[in-house]
Amino acid sequence: MLKKKKWGYTLASLVSVVTVLAAWYICINVLHLKAETVFPGPITVAKTFFQKLYTKAPDGATLLVHLASSLKVALLGYALGVVFGVPVGIMMAWNKWVDRFVRPLFDLIRPVPGLAWIPMFILLFGIGIMPKAAVIFLSTAVACIVNCYTGIRQTRQEHLWVGDVFGASDAQKLFRIAIPTALPMIFTGLRVAMGAAWMALVAAELLAASEGLGYMIQQGRYSSKPALVFVGMLMIGLVGLAMDVVLHWLEKKVAKGMNAE
Repeated sequence: MLKKKKWGYTLASLVSVVTVLAAWYICINVLHLKAETVFPGPITVAKTFFQKLYTKAPDGATLLVHLASSLKVALLGYALGVVFGVPVGIMMAWNKWVDRFVRPLFDLIRPVPGLAWIPMFILLFGIGIMPKAAVIFLSTAVACIVNCYTGIRQTRQEHLWVGDVFGASDAQKLFRIAIPTALPMIFTGLRVAMGAAWMALVAAELLAASEGLGYMIQQGRYSSKPALVFVGMLMIGLVGLAMDVVLHWLEKKVAKGMNAE
């Protein structure tokens, strides 16, 4: 029964993708509602995708080179943001003194979008990997802190009282009760942070870069090649989907490990 449901969900997902592609093809290639020089059809985008795997024009690099450049920066900034943001969010929710110490600065930084930091980081670090990684770090850290804080704060007081009854220390209550309870919110924060990281990266590459998917999209716009813009967007979507699958798998493994304990 469960296998049938899984196949049903997979089939529904495939049908939705095929439906969108079919509607896109009909609108552009059959009904010609828009010229392909303005809004390319799926076949043109697919051809451009495969051509870009070995062609450097018009932006000076192949698709895989741009992807590697973006991934290097995105993963660096994302990893730093997660390593910083997750423990800070947890400690802010768990310890009132940490919350009072960190919150004023965090509330000041949180409303500022990542894009606003780009000129400042370029002045500080120059044009290179550091300003982009710094923007991604900030965007990732904010998303992680907010979700981890919310997850820990949602821990039921009754569960903590049970820990007190059995003589659990504060550290035991944090790692055995609060964090396992907050795990769904923590991983939701990691997923939101991944989206924020890509958004910040592409924005940074649009303004100051010589490689990367954002730079490729910008060059596609400058050279009036909308299919190249679509290829860049498609690549970002595929990589984001792959990373989300990895995070979902990791969440299951971590939850299983905690339950086993």
